[in-house]
Amino acid sequence: MRILFLTQYYPPETGAAQNRLSDLARRLTKAGHLVMVLTALPSYPKGEIYPGYRGRFIVNEDDSGVHVVRTWVYATKKKSFVARILNYLSFAVLSVVVGWRVVQNMDIVMVESPPLFLGFSGYLLSRLKHARFILNVSDLWPESAVVLGVLKNEYLIKSATRAEEWLYRHASMVIGQTKGIVRSIRNRCATPTHLLTNGVAPEFLDQVACARKAREQLRQKFNFGEKFIVAYTGVHGLAQGLDTLLRSAELLTEQKAIRFCFFGDGPDKPQLQSVALQRGIENVTFYPPLPAEQMVELLAAVDVSVVPLKRNDLFKGALPSKLFEALGAGVPVIAALDGEAKELIAQSESGLLVEPENPEDMSQKILRLLRDPKLCTRLGENGRAYVRVHYNREEIAKRLECLIVVAVSPELAKSIARIDESSADADACHLARESSMCNLEARKE
Repeated sequence: MRILFLTQYYPPETGAAQNRLSDLARRLTKAGHLVMVLTALPSYPKGEIYPGYRGRFIVNEDDSGVHVVRTWVYATKKKSFVARILNYLSFAVLSVVVGWRVVQNMDIVMVESPPLFLGFSGYLLSRLKHARFILNVSDLWPESAVVLGVLKNEYLIKSATRAEEWLYRHASMVIGQTKGIVRSIRNRCATPTHLLTNGVAPEFLDQVACARKAREQLRQKFNFGEKFIVAYTGVHGLAQGLDTLLRSAELLTEQKAIRFCFFGDGPDKPQLQSVALQRGIENVTFYPPLPAEQMVELLAAVDVSVVPLKRNDLFKGALPSKLFEALGAGVPVIAALDGEAKELIAQSESGLLVEPENPEDMSQKILRLLRDPKLCTRLGENGRAYVRVHYNREEIAKRLECLIVVAVSPELAKSIARIDESSADADACHLARESSMCNLEARKE
């Protein structure tokens, strides 16, 4: 099959969508499909085009057999609503123009949302390229923007909601990253909607196993010394509520054995650094974001991974990608989470649960892990075993392959009774893959 991924964000940028989509694109290519990615010049999260891409309008790259086409985007460090809209619109418009000129006819155009505007670009490209339109929803928008206070204008909220639901209705299929997202969309439209979670690559699990053998050397590399390292890795944004972790560090300043390490970047990072400096919180260190290939070494070297979100009903349906990475690395988790993520931690027995936005609770759970090395080991081993079985990216890619074939071949869809979030029907997947390979061979001939 010929598959186009349309996404504003892609490696070398780091983040959940970037990691998930690049992994899926490579695995589908390896399975024999022709995969193309249309994306923007990298600028996230700092809001400036990366070195090596500046001054260029279109860049063509090869990513393990995946043809990646990058186009210019309006990048800005401004945090205003207007600046964000201009950033989104610039790529949404140019992606249609560039896609129309450089992309061949496709079987599938799969769009990553948000940003919401990109959905309309994907729909238009799907019509121009005679393809099925699949909308991949990793965050409910505008709902999340309203909850975080980014979008407040009632007229814009209503308009965005209507636009969102129009895209759902006009998609051949909608894919959501969590049960909460899938449930919300199913309640609002009749379009087939399926679950496809984040996960952990089996290669990542193998790399971590090797890295942990050199744990002491890696701790020296990151200058951790003999400290008990409590790490946060990822975007420093509105949803994470990292002030809770910073406050926990302040409560534990007398515990000289503990060091809090923030790895990453984002809009809240300058404020967090300023607060730490003003309050004299000396047991905290801020680091720049690390390349994806170094995350294996980092997670192999830390003692605890903190995965926080603010207290809000919206986040009850969230499954942060950093959670899967920490579990896959065998690191015990302090999870300031609720809803689906809380259930995952409880089922896997891989971490300690903390009430969101409760620094006192968080500090007590960190102390518990500091004082109980055997508990740390047990939680880490449980998490690693759980994600290997339930959130394996190789199996997730096979499931997407099945869903894509179903979207392309309505006659095949009729022969498959059910593919839903509870299980990827093995026989259906086998039938779908055989059908796709037959179609591919027919095109070659």
